[in-house]
Amino acid sequence: MREDVSGWKTRLTDDLIAANTASGIWRNLTLADQLAVLRAKNPDKVLLIEGEHRLTVAEVDRQARALASALGKRGLVRGDVVSFSLPNWPETVVIDLACAMLGLVCNPIIPIYRDAEVSYILRDAGSKMIFVPTTFRKFDYAEMIARHRAELPNLAHVITVRGAADGTTSFEDLLAEGDPTGLEPARVDPNAVKLIMYTSGTTGRPKGVLHSHNTIDTEVQAISEFLSLNESDVILMPSPVSHITGYLYGIQMPFTLNAPAVFMETWNAPDAADLIDEHGVTFTIAATVFLQELTDFSRKHDRPLPSLRYFPSGGAPVPPEVIYNAHKVFARCVCSRVYGSTEAPTVTLGVNTRDAETLGATTEGYIVGHEVKIVDPADGHDVSAGQEGEILSRGPEMCLGYAADEHNAEAFEPDGYFHTGDLAMMTDDGALVITGRSKDLIIRGGENISPREVEDALHEHPAIHEAAVVAMPHPRMGETGCAFLVLESGTELAFDDLIAFLGKTGMAKQKYPERIVIIDNFPRTAAGKIRKNLLRDEIARTLAGEGA
Repeated sequence: MREDVSGWKTRLTDDLIAANTASGIWRNLTLADQLAVLRAKNPDKVLLIEGEHRLTVAEVDRQARALASALGKRGLVRGDVVSFSLPNWPETVVIDLACAMLGLVCNPIIPIYRDAEVSYILRDAGSKMIFVPTTFRKFDYAEMIARHRAELPNLAHVITVRGAADGTTSFEDLLAEGDPTGLEPARVDPNAVKLIMYTSGTTGRPKGVLHSHNTIDTEVQAISEFLSLNESDVILMPSPVSHITGYLYGIQMPFTLNAPAVFMETWNAPDAADLIDEHGVTFTIAATVFLQELTDFSRKHDRPLPSLRYFPSGGAPVPPEVIYNAHKVFARCVCSRVYGSTEAPTVTLGVNTRDAETLGATTEGYIVGHEVKIVDPADGHDVSAGQEGEILSRGPEMCLGYAADEHNAEAFEPDGYFHTGDLAMMTDDGALVITGRSKDLIIRGGENISPREVEDALHEHPAIHEAAVVAMPHPRMGETGCAFLVLESGTELAFDDLIAFLGKTGMAKQKYPERIVIIDNFPRTAAGKIRKNLLRDEIARTLAGEGA
């Protein structure tokens, strides 16, 4: 382990740095370096779009330099942590760039988080400054931070964006403190921690994931090359930029490609379709529900979105019919499943041609930029193609580890492989198929049942829009399956009818859910993942109330 300037210990070694530098896969460029190249090349190009707002390369550079200067005047130094909990606003890009210019660590916080999560993250990360809205969606962020200032001794500065509040400094006033012409950029180590992002997992306390300038840049380079993206492309970013997906492709990718990003503050399919057609959007990436809703809207309103070339989707299970349906609607878009995490962004990148539609719909696609092995969770031995096991991965875009040492010890092997906790099978031709989470397994009478397998079967029923299967307590078997279902509009489904349907699939009867719960919507993380822990809690409470 190596101690970073931030004070955290990272998994970097001299050998790892030398190998990735010699291969050229680590370019040793910060985001500030990439901005400098664009400023010299085409300063007047519009790079960020949000509603009626347009920011050119030159304006982004001016604001970022002014902010960096102001942060330096306020005493922030290399390794200090700067947090932001903001919607998809261009100010987030300016904040990230200013941090890159000074060697500060950027800490995006998902805006749906409230007192418990935000105070925990700020305390755990040791944040010196946070940027928040005054109010957004009728919630007072400045007031929330004020409630916790006394328990956050490191938090010296609270900055409000697009508004003012007592005891804070406005973003505009902070910019005015800086001198963009007199900034002396710091010498920033591209292998230093540049990002701490807390996992938006469905269970337990969030973990602080550490990334460097090089690990982030490597991931963006990989997907850009795989999809042949370049400066002629236009990015739509509906995913929160405080989540790894939005951060990578909304904040980082525009500078890697010299391609504009269109930000969506709030997702809805009609607005997304209008933005795609208005700006000639060619690329977007988001969770399953985004692709489903855009497909449904476009089908109903005959909007083929001809400019759209790529829409990879992940973060939550993507049933095959979601891909097939999208290809029927969108004129030329390549849609596919992808797989990754905050720790290991995009282990697979799906497919890059509609000729591989079946592969993109039924698997997560081919592994790009990672070494992956599938092992038996019980003994750690490699399993054969077609057999289920846990995914272990390592590669140049892998995070530098966790902020807490104890999390590193349990997650990483000595040779650098990361335990993802995800279960998968490798096909004979080398594609990855996610089968579930190891913690999601239903252990029924000692037999492991993969919820993903059951969910895939349920998604074939015409009345089911979306399904999630979780373990529920059982007095004799220990656990059995409960299926939470969102039905298609205007449909009904009885338990006996569902069991009769599953009987025709050939699935073993012990895998059938023993209860169904019809709901209107699933609770989700900001990344779009179904919060199965809440579903498990709900069915457990229901059974307890019934005296089961």
